[in-house]
Amino acid sequence: MDEDTRYEAVRSRDARFDGEFFFAVRTTGIYCRPSCPAVTPKRQNVCFYATAAAAQGSGFRACRRCRPDAVPGSAAWNVRADVVGRAMRLIGDGVVDREGVGGLADRLGYSARQVQRQLTAEVGAGPVALARAQRAHTARILLQTTGLPITQIAFAAGFASVRQFNDTIRAVYASTPSELRAAAPRTGPAARRAATPAAGVPLRLAYRGPYQATAVFDLLTAEAVPGVESVSGPRGRRTYRRTLRLPYGTGIVAVDERPRGGRSREASAESSGAVKGGTGAGGVWSDGRPGGWLDARLHLTDLRDLTTAVGRLRRLFDLDADPYA
Repeated sequence: MDEDTRYEAVRSRDARFDGEFFFAVRTTGIYCRPSCPAVTPKRQNVCFYATAAAAQGSGFRACRRCRPDAVPGSAAWNVRADVVGRAMRLIGDGVVDREGVGGLADRLGYSARQVQRQLTAEVGAGPVALARAQRAHTARILLQTTGLPITQIAFAAGFASVRQFNDTIRAVYASTPSELRAAAPRTGPAARRAATPAAGVPLRLAYRGPYQATAVFDLLTAEAVPGVESVSGPRGRRTYRRTLRLPYGTGIVAVDERPRGGRSREASAESSGAVKGGTGAGGVWSDGRPGGWLDARLHLTDLRDLTTAVGRLRRLFDLDADPYA
């Protein structure tokens, strides 16, 4: 896809390309997803990046309206078997945070320098920058969905120090951690009390539509392993639960079948309006048009496993697939 085609996707606010590339506006210093609802910038002021990390590395901050760090991942990394595709999947699983760039290189069978060179050439950012962008996104989730102390969030997200955490949040979101937390939407006075570690971390797992949740849950129900997985509720409103074995501990996850962010084919008779906001492409329909999310809740023994758990859930539910391809 050339840059003119990408600009046409931006001009038409085509959510099918969310996560496939990002665009940045030189005059504002902001980078966005292609479907950002803001006024389309002039072509001469726009530049394009393969990853959010590459845009951040060039000095751009995440848009507060479209939250470009929270889009579905590029479907290309799921199918590519080359070193870049494998590296992106391992970085998404938190390998750089746990083992460093050397550990990533050992797993790939390359030198650290080769991995750095290939990732920079392909996606515009090295493994450290990619992991940093991922840590920032994890920190934002914890800041806005839990009542954990900010110091605890810094280390749970994978940062080596509170100072590094504060500097990264300011650079990526142009806000302090406290300001980011204060800006989180609240549904009522009990919202903060409900979003505690004991109650689990609420998540919205974004996908590209159309997403056939019924077929996915049918398969998970048929192949559920007793004692590890369970599915409850009537068809169309089921909840899938399973235990997780993670690098720092264990976890339990619950994922709801009914897609959000719009109507699915399975729920079109029961829902009459789009849900706005969220980390998915909220406010658009998911029955033939892109965008939406699955609601999930994670209970973890160690919050450092949040990034890894989310990555594995996305693979389990095939949320980064390109349904149009």
